Amino acid sequence: MKISTFGYCFMQGLKNIRRNLLFSLASIGTIVACLFLFGIFYAVVINFESMMKQMEEAVAVTVFFDPDISQEKIDEIGEAIRVREEVNTMDFVSAEEAWKKFSLDLYEDQEKIDAAFGSDNPLKDYASYNITIANVEQQPEFVRFLESLDGVRMVKSSAATAESFASINSLVGYASIAVIIILLLVSVFLISNTITIGITIRKEEISIMKLIGATDFFVRVPFIVEGVTIGLAGSVVPCVFLYFMYEMVADFLTSTFVNLGRWMNFLPRNEVFQTLIPACLLIGIGIGFIGSIVTTRKHLKV
Repeated sequence: MKISTFGYCFMQGLKNIRRNLLFSLASIGTIVACLFLFGIFYAVVINFESMMKQMEEAVAVTVFFDPDISQEKIDEIGEAIRVREEVNTMDFVSAEEAWKKFSLDLYEDQEKIDAAFGSDNPLKDYASYNITIANVEQQPEFVRFLESLDGVRMVKSSAATAESFASINSLVGYASIAVIIILLLVSVFLISNTITIGITIRKEEISIMKLIGATDFFVRVPFIVEGVTIGLAGSVVPCVFLYFMYEMVADFLTSTFVNLGRWMNFLPRNEVFQTLIPACLLIGIGIGFIGSIVTTRKHLKV
């Protein structure tokens, strides 16, 4: 297509928007609303997933060893564990450290501890590795591996917690997909209706153009331009609004609900919007393009 021809088609697409201004604004408004809801939903989900990730990483698996095991054997077990890809962090807790922490939690007074136990260590066989894993869904397999190691007496884990996290992650994933599909279908429907009206209004003009040799592609391009322009306009507005709104809402929630700030750290704005802005723009343009293509194929048989 020549540059002059493309320029003509582009201008015709903009004229279509002006001719059907009311319906074009309705389509833009619908995309704005849909992508605004998508943006809010995305921000909530990504922050929720970040919170869940932090909570998952805090779920520890504790490995205890056979009585009277040598430190050399403990180190050997540690090396076997450390090379596993599931491992996020691993800390060794000696029997002395375990007893000191337990006794201080129990008595809160070193003198009482010394008077009751002297130099004895009731937890002398309770040296351990505290391990966190990157993906809590891998915990059952990882626990089976730990239990198979020679010298490991017991593995303490929370299977119920791991299953709960896995279920929540799956639920959030399915809900996200469902909401996104619904929003996209609504937007495509509105743009399709707008372009259908434009085709109906220009039906006689299109018939004349085709009679004098205009190709389907030449006739279709202005409507594609119209759909893409509507989609682009509808995606820019929520991106700008959400960008400035995000930090204000996060600051308001953490200052108003103090307990919320204690267990949930909102992700930085740039980290959220480096993905959200391109996603919204691509979705908006994609909605306009798909809506216009589908509609013109259906209604341009004149």
